[in-house]
Amino acid sequence: MRNAIFAAAPRGGLYSALLVFGLGMGTAGAETPDFAADTLTGGWSGLRAEQSGRGWDWDLGLRLDQMSVVRGGLARGGRPLTHVDLKLTADLEKVMGWHGATAFFNLIDDRGGQPNADYAGSLLGVSNIEVPVATTRLFHAWIQKEWSEGRFSLLAGLYPIDSEFMVMDSAGVFVQPSYGALADLALTRGPSIFNNSAFGLRGKWASADRSLYVQGAVLDGIPGDPNHAVGTRVRFASGDGVMAIMEIGHRPVAEMPGLDFAADEKLSASEAKAAEGEPGVAKYALGLWGYSERVDDLVDVDASGAPVKRRSLGWYALAERTLWRQTAVGDVTVFGRYSQNDGNSIALARTLNLGVTLQGPFAGRDNDVAALGYSRGQISDKYRAFLEADGVAPTRFEDAWELTYRFQMENWLAIQPVLQWIRHPGADRSMRNATVLGLRLDLTL
Repeated sequence: MRNAIFAAAPRGGLYSALLVFGLGMGTAGAETPDFAADTLTGGWSGLRAEQSGRGWDWDLGLRLDQMSVVRGGLARGGRPLTHVDLKLTADLEKVMGWHGATAFFNLIDDRGGQPNADYAGSLLGVSNIEVPVATTRLFHAWIQKEWSEGRFSLLAGLYPIDSEFMVMDSAGVFVQPSYGALADLALTRGPSIFNNSAFGLRGKWASADRSLYVQGAVLDGIPGDPNHAVGTRVRFASGDGVMAIMEIGHRPVAEMPGLDFAADEKLSASEAKAAEGEPGVAKYALGLWGYSERVDDLVDVDASGAPVKRRSLGWYALAERTLWRQTAVGDVTVFGRYSQNDGNSIALARTLNLGVTLQGPFAGRDNDVAALGYSRGQISDKYRAFLEADGVAPTRFEDAWELTYRFQMENWLAIQPVLQWIRHPGADRSMRNATVLGLRLDLTL
């Protein structure tokens, strides 16, 4: 039972892949990418640029992780992991004259070991590309239509919610999955997150200056087919129910230069200087999520001895902001995120993420990123009771630190050493704190 929970620990979302690969979705009128500079394989003798001009943009990325537990956890040891990411973005206005419409397809292949499930035993996870079973599957397959110059949009198809919901841009550099999808949400019955997405609808509204937004999604309650874990499966079973999520947010920097946060906000001297450069990061958001179908309570039973059925519900709040730009240690950005759920059917009742990133911390290394992050998962009372009944002495929290430095060697190549320290992995008091060393390699092909 506990190994199954470890294997299901959150593994992050599409956003971090887009960030590190630099594979953002194309938009109508966007400039043709510089394939020679930004990709290892170049422009394919002009074919890529030609296809891009016709509305077809291809991207291919390869990520390699080696994560090893060197002390504590379930056991010492490690495993390599691979993640291949093929994307096709179709500007349907260029392709077929459909104004404001985009199609996006994302085929992923994930292989390798399970360093968390086999060695670390953490509820928060170790690598955001660890998966329970090796497979190739269609992860994104959707069409989006925009109106009013992009202020309103509707998306339909295979869609992972962690590509747009609960996202902290500045936390995308971390390897640990708890900085992507919420660690408590990832332990529920089947959220549409990496690496298994569900069919659904997503609607979004943005203010005229794009600084305010409201978005919501309704999806099949269980992605794929639990009885067939390999490949792409779209199944609407009677017991799936639906999963719904909504987020309201404020992006003061949206499409503005530098740190021009708001017209009525007085900037400091350092902020005024930074406003002349590239955009900083600023976002504040509040979200709610829930499932329609009831699941077994971890502890409570009815008069017949059967588990009481309850719905899983939760909420989250997040904030991130670039505090200073062009300092002696680069651009300084901080972030924080808190989540809470009902605690009836999920091992984690509350989660917390805090961190700081330094963009360009050394002279001549403007695209490097140094980052320090902290995550805490508060163990639900009912999961603690469940562990006690199983003979395990539970803790109240699992804590994890991650220190990482991302060397951007070329536009298409990044090397990233990682150090993680996990306190009370699996909420098991008898388990030693785990020290994890890792190395990530990212290639844009």
